[in-house]
Amino acid sequence: MAARKDPRPCSIADTLALVGEKYSLLVLREVCLGNGRFDQLVRNIGAPRDILATRLRRLVDAGILAKHLYSERPQRFEYRPTRAGLELEPVLMTLMAWGDRHLRPDGERPMVLEHSCGQALAPAVTCRACGEEVRHEDLTARPQVPGWTVTGPTAA
Repeated sequence: MAARKDPRPCSIADTLALVGEKYSLLVLREVCLGNGRFDQLVRNIGAPRDILATRLRRLVDAGILAKHLYSERPQRFEYRPTRAGLELEPVLMTLMAWGDRHLRPDGERPMVLEHSCGQALAPAVTCRACGEEVRHEDLTARPQVPGWTVTGPTAA
């Protein structure tokens, strides 16, 4: 079968187009931690200033971050997550937990998020309808785009 010009329509691909660039998720991490000023972001992320400025502009344009003036002279801004940005926070928590489990075999974690119950957060994906934790074997993919199946495009 010849390679198809258009890849599978996918919300993951669409999301990665916005937040998958180098440093974008780290910007979101810092802003969610309350570090939204440019100099804080440069220091805590280690991104070159020009690249960081480009990422911030893209995240603001996408509605993931909002820019707020905190100094008139000189004019300076800080960045805060929008509702859409805060909805990405569980993704960051899950990525962090995965990294703690699979990339830190010594068990040392660079950061622990404490839940309001007083315990270290152990994020889990649950089904909103039934409340059960989601497991791979409980999922069934049902493509909704005409011309696509789970295995790929249908024959034309």
